[in-house]
Amino acid sequence: MNIGWVLPVVWVALGVVIVTSSLRSRRSRFAYNLGVGAVSALWVVAGAGANTFFLLRGDDYSGFADGASTSFVHETWESLVVPHHGLFIGLLIAFEALAGIFVVFEGQARQSALLLLIAFNVLLLSFGWGFLVWTVPMVAALTLLWRVGLTSRTEHLVAARSTTAASRERRAAAEATG
Repeated sequence: MNIGWVLPVVWVALGVVIVTSSLRSRRSRFAYNLGVGAVSALWVVAGAGANTFFLLRGDDYSGFADGASTSFVHETWESLVVPHHGLFIGLLIAFEALAGIFVVFEGQARQSALLLLIAFNVLLLSFGWGFLVWTVPMVAALTLLWRVGLTSRTEHLVAARSTTAASRERRAAAEATG
């Protein structure tokens, strides 16, 4: 089965949704949730799912680091990862799947997953400058989603504290009159 053209189309489509949603996420909860959902789909389906398919198909990932700007990255990839691609790509699949799943859960899990995905995308640059086309908009979008999540989490905590303080005040007033 040849999925050669499908995967780039899915990556670009989900990438466009993530970037567009992130730009609107501060003003729209729907856009924020859509962006987070697209992040999850990108890493679970187009990341972990695609790499699982390639691994099961027998791909050894030789040549992936050919565009690296340093010989260290290229030589290490070919001498370490390719001969043990089952282990290393298996770890990559686990990371992508877990990050894509954790990003769905609000709070610390989402915030941590977004930070890890930002770091992951920055590290892609070690495989070649061609990844700039993907990394720059994706890191910007993931950072925007992270910041909105951080802000909404902070607002939620402030609201919870003020609700708790108001409850305490009502309780104290009721005890004083009662």
